[in-house]
Amino acid sequence: MTLANSWLEDRAEELKASIVFCTRLPLLRATPIAGGAIAKAAWAFPIAGLLVGLIGAVVYALAHRAGLPAWPAAALTVAATLLATGCLHEDGLADTADGFGGGKTREQKLDIMRDSRIGVYGVCALVMSLVLRVGALASLPGAHAVVWALLASHAAARAAMPALMLMLPPARSDGLSFEAGRPPGEAVLVAAVIGFLILAICLHLGHGFLALILLAVIVALTAWLSTRQIEGQTGDVLGALEQASEIAVLLVALG
Repeated sequence: MTLANSWLEDRAEELKASIVFCTRLPLLRATPIAGGAIAKAAWAFPIAGLLVGLIGAVVYALAHRAGLPAWPAAALTVAATLLATGCLHEDGLADTADGFGGGKTREQKLDIMRDSRIGVYGVCALVMSLVLRVGALASLPGAHAVVWALLASHAAARAAMPALMLMLPPARSDGLSFEAGRPPGEAVLVAAVIGFLILAICLHLGHGFLALILLAVIVALTAWLSTRQIEGQTGDVLGALEQASEIAVLLVALG
């Protein structure tokens, strides 16, 4: 086996690990991944997001061709992305909202975030997330704009996650974030470059830069808030970051 083939095989395995980590697609569910592999695979998170966006785009195109109005088509599209990810990020958003909003101490916040039950803060956060995403997609001018926005938002939102993983240590000594580990700096940089390139291609350069700046602000605010609340980050916080980032890119696409 040549060195080039070995390098390509390693990158292919990391891409598989990123898809397993970011989605719930049954084709790759049996692929075993260790925590260190997830950290190394962080560069490919935006590619996994691109795949989720593509699934949503196909569903929207089929709904549009069937003659469905914009709102039902957008709702079915978001539902398809929820199925593709197993509501992984939505669960993180709800848990983070409940924990940050309902707990008084760091320990209480972490306990609430681990509780499988959902509270008022979590319900409100989920409703707002779904309404904003469906509404943004339904408000875009035409099917082509929806397809590009889906690809850009899902890829860029996953590109933001490695940055937070590098900036903050895990808040727990167990759990998804702890097992994933902190990605190397070069993986975070590659993820950011891939995410920006997809933004620039899908939304054009000006909107791509605007989305990039907005995402950087969201990552910084999430890092600041998570540090104040729980002195680190968790898998739930990463899910909340993905949701906020996805919504931000969709809103930029409306401009």
